[in-house]
Amino acid sequence: MNFKKIIAVVIFSFISVNLQAQEIELSGSLKLDSQIAFENTKELASQNNSLSVTDKRSPLLAAGLSFAIPGAGQFYNDDFWKTAIFVAVEAAAIFTAVSYDNKGDDQTESFEKFANENWSPVQYATWTYQKYVVNGSIEQSKYPQDEFFAQVNNRNWALLNRLENEIGGYYSHRLAPYDDQQYYEMIGKYAQFNPGWNDFGDENTPFEYGDPKTDKFLYYAGERGKANDFYTVSKTAVIIVVTNHILSALEAAWSAHRYNRSLEVNVSLEKEQIGYRTELIPQLNMKYRISL
Repeated sequence: MNFKKIIAVVIFSFISVNLQAQEIELSGSLKLDSQIAFENTKELASQNNSLSVTDKRSPLLAAGLSFAIPGAGQFYNDDFWKTAIFVAVEAAAIFTAVSYDNKGDDQTESFEKFANENWSPVQYATWTYQKYVVNGSIEQSKYPQDEFFAQVNNRNWALLNRLENEIGGYYSHRLAPYDDQQYYEMIGKYAQFNPGWNDFGDENTPFEYGDPKTDKFLYYAGERGKANDFYTVSKTAVIIVVTNHILSALEAAWSAHRYNRSLEVNVSLEKEQIGYRTELIPQLNMKYRISL
């Protein structure tokens, strides 16, 4: 509250009273002078000498503080329990986002290591070539064996991808480049890559779409799923962090606005009748409206 304004009003009011008193001209008659003084006092007492001073808070400042640091705007508004809530949510969400992102990274490193040790692109390509080229209807001249496997051994899938595309059917995907994220996803997701796991058998082991997948295929799919779950939790926590900033800013602005509407301090000079005299008494009135 601006108490300098309050003091100024009080001093100014008393100065005004004194000046007006000095302007009164007396006649020398006791009866007549008493009447003049009484009328002058009534006129002075009827004047409105008041000042309203409001200790306002800035909704914009409160919102800006909370948007930068959740809870800061609530601290500015003296809402300490709300400050604690927003700070706690922020800390918990950040901790969850970071820790589960790290868990996802560790799990990804683990399942990729498992894939590199147990799934072979050469075995997958050999089984596919044997079934659809050697024993199938696709012309071998289009896929010279020496060139085909020379590429595969060098992790070049050009001819392999072309063969996958020609096979069609449940061969719905083309093997992604080695060590690519899609590479590690598809070998544990689509049935066409089942023959590449080292517990499948050899190039003569029969397999058709719909047949059971190997144990390592299923285990790997589960391990990759765990990593995805960790990343999902981390992403959700990040969303909570952003939402917490927005909600804290909105709440801080709203609370500051409500505070400005609820608090009013009024300083006035009130008339007080004492016998035949009317005196002006400084008064401080404070109103606080409670909104439910």
